[in-house]
Amino acid sequence: MTIMMVIQLLIVLLALYVGSRYGSLALGAISGIGLAILVFCFGLKPGVPPTDVIYIIIAAVTCAGVMQASGGMNWLIQIAERLLRKHPERITFYAPLCTFFLTVLVGTGHVVYTLMPIICDIALKKGIRPERPCAIASVASQVGITSSPIAAAVIAFTTISAQNGFNISIPQVLLVTIPASIIGILCASACSYKRGKDLDKDPDFQKRCANPETYKYMYDNTATVLDKKISADSKHAVYIFFTAIALIVMFAFSHIDIKMNIVIQIIMLATAALMIIFCKADPKKAVAGSVWQSGMVAVVAIYGIAWMADTYFSNYLTEMQTSLGDIVAKYKWSIAFVFFLVSILINSQGAVVVSMLPLAYSLGIPGPVLLGVLPSVYGYFFIPNYPSDIATVNFDRSGTTKIGKYLLNHSFMMPGLISVGVTTVVCYILSMIIY
Repeated sequence: MTIMMVIQLLIVLLALYVGSRYGSLALGAISGIGLAILVFCFGLKPGVPPTDVIYIIIAAVTCAGVMQASGGMNWLIQIAERLLRKHPERITFYAPLCTFFLTVLVGTGHVVYTLMPIICDIALKKGIRPERPCAIASVASQVGITSSPIAAAVIAFTTISAQNGFNISIPQVLLVTIPASIIGILCASACSYKRGKDLDKDPDFQKRCANPETYKYMYDNTATVLDKKISADSKHAVYIFFTAIALIVMFAFSHIDIKMNIVIQIIMLATAALMIIFCKADPKKAVAGSVWQSGMVAVVAIYGIAWMADTYFSNYLTEMQTSLGDIVAKYKWSIAFVFFLVSILINSQGAVVVSMLPLAYSLGIPGPVLLGVLPSVYGYFFIPNYPSDIATVNFDRSGTTKIGKYLLNHSFMMPGLISVGVTTVVCYILSMIIY
């Protein structure tokens, strides 16, 4: 790499670092500053903004947001809570599976905010150290993104792969990522089953119990959504939403002349309209809901990050191929470490796929290999500054789920490394066998 390339790369990394300190929205906006410096100060040719992917994300997030506004999300959370309360002794295994499948169904891990207080409450009342189910449940909610048919990362992977000659449908991606993710989550759950001291032997927890006010705070409140009445319209909205997902899967297996990114946009927007018309979903509530807001923030982040990254890599593609070609040719799977490291920095699996996958293809890495390492785009548990992890720490009234004194010795590190590591290895093996 030349000195100029290194300087410009440092500008890209600095923009990502500064942006990550202010949240996802700022990450996208500050990436725009990095893009401006590359184009106007260094004269690089502007890259191509990821408009196709962004259009799909907007349509999918709008649809999921309208379903949340209809009350359908509460029904899904109720179903999960009934399962967890029926088997509280198995919560370390069932809780992460619930958060995983909720993400798979809705396309965003932010649905964990409603379920996490319930997980904490059930574990605490059962005498189980809440850190055990809570940490892996938070991680599992993010692992589910690469297993969701409407998640930005999956949509971006199929769209960019098709542009690079690897024609793979969303169901074919999920055929690999879903079983791999479940295996990875179960392995992390098993390692979390006896993690840390039991509550009756934990001096820090016993000290909290000795304080009457703290004891009352921990035990006198019950987090639940079972007391919420679910209307028929809310249930109908869920049925319509699932029908839309089934239609997308059906079209993915059929041979039609319309590109799948267009099919997804049409179905998602039409589904949102049907829920508004027939299920009394309030559009204002959809816009104010956590799903729609987090999705729109992700759009801005992906927009800025991917455009800046494409500008840099597209201008130095030949140099990248020369410097990295030999390593990648010998160890194709090593791109997983690149994905993981970039994810730690930019806190978005969709943004990692959109910004790094074109480079990976340009380096000659085959599509099946890239599918195999797709789960490695989740690495932002490594530094515990992601909203769902921070929220989990706050939801755990027992104080056992925490961020360590030295930052990296936090509750999410062990389950994150195990689940992502095992999931990536299994996904790679399955991808090599199937494709």
